[in-house]
Amino acid sequence: MIFETERLLIRKLILDDLAPFHQLESNQNVLKYATGEVKNLSENKIELLDLIERYQKTYNDFWIYAIERKSDKKFIGTLALVKDGIDDEIGYRFLEKYWGNGYGFEVCKGTIAYCKQLKFKKLVGYVVDENKASVKILEKLDFKIVKKFISEGLQLLETKYELEL
Repeated sequence: MIFETERLLIRKLILDDLAPFHQLESNQNVLKYATGEVKNLSENKIELLDLIERYQKTYNDFWIYAIERKSDKKFIGTLALVKDGIDDEIGYRFLEKYWGNGYGFEVCKGTIAYCKQLKFKKLVGYVVDENKASVKILEKLDFKIVKKFISEGLQLLETKYELEL
């Protein structure tokens, strides 16, 4: 386990996560404001294996964890902590059937606490402005707007948010 919140466990991905991971990464609605590109099962298996392998790398700067519901041990999404050389970025995705339950807010709040323990200086989040749910979460957690721009891949208005820890 990496950390936990009241209802969620954040842990490393495992190969047994393939079915729900594939469900997540092949849902157009989930990826609408991220990559926009759904993948087939074999592509998602390759990606999952790569993400699992990254846990062993000394200089890994791309951490993707499973979000599991404590009540029934169900995989419900993923949490990303990414270093781009300047910023520590948070990102998350949930299976569509778990949207609207407050899990996004809960995992973000838990990630902030976890990153404070690790002595991070700040966290950033990039959100497509049309993604009202994620905008609301970051603003509720006091992330501040740093800049607005058109995203490269999706060609949508996107905002970079920052939270000083």
